[in-house]
Amino acid sequence: MDTMLFQAISRLSGRSFIVDKWMIGISNRMRYVFIFVLILLWFKNKKIPLRAILASSIALIMNTIIKLFIYKPRPFIKRRVGILIPSKMDSTFPSKHTLLAFAVSTTIFCYQRFLGALMLGLSFLTGLSRIFVGHHYPSDILGSAVIGSLSSMMVTPFSWAKSSVKDNG
Repeated sequence: MDTMLFQAISRLSGRSFIVDKWMIGISNRMRYVFIFVLILLWFKNKKIPLRAILASSIALIMNTIIKLFIYKPRPFIKRRVGILIPSKMDSTFPSKHTLLAFAVSTTIFCYQRFLGALMLGLSFLTGLSRIFVGHHYPSDILGSAVIGSLSSMMVTPFSWAKSSVKDNG
C-alpha cells in the first residue's frame, strides 16, 4: 500500500513545470515560513516559540535515535523513480522536514487554533512535497507527523487541557 501510494503521487511529478517548481519550493523553503511565523509570535507571546523550539529539539533527538536503529532506503535508491531535487542517501524514516513542521505547527495549534490549523495545513503540504519530489514514502510522512505532534504535546500538556476545558465551558 505504501509503495502504491508513493507511486501514485510521484507519477504526478514531471508532468507540469509549474507544479514541479511549486513542490520543490515547498520542500526546500517552507521551513522559512515556519521560522518567520515563530519570529512574529515571539513578539506576541514568547512562550509559543520557546515551546515550539523545545518540541522541535525533542523531535530531532527522537529522529537521531530512530535513525540509529532503523534504516529504510529512500524510494529512489530502492526503485527506479525520478527525483526532482538531490537528496542525502540516509534513511528515509522519519522525514526531518515533516517532523519539524508538525512539531512547530502542533505547538502553535495548542495555543492559537486558527493559525495552528493553517500551519498544520502547511505541514501536510510539506510532507506531500517530500513524497512528490521522490524523497519519502507516505508512511515516512505519517510517522514523522505523529512523532512531531507527540513531541509537541510533551511540552504543551497543560495547554491541551486548558483549551478543551475552555472550549467546553
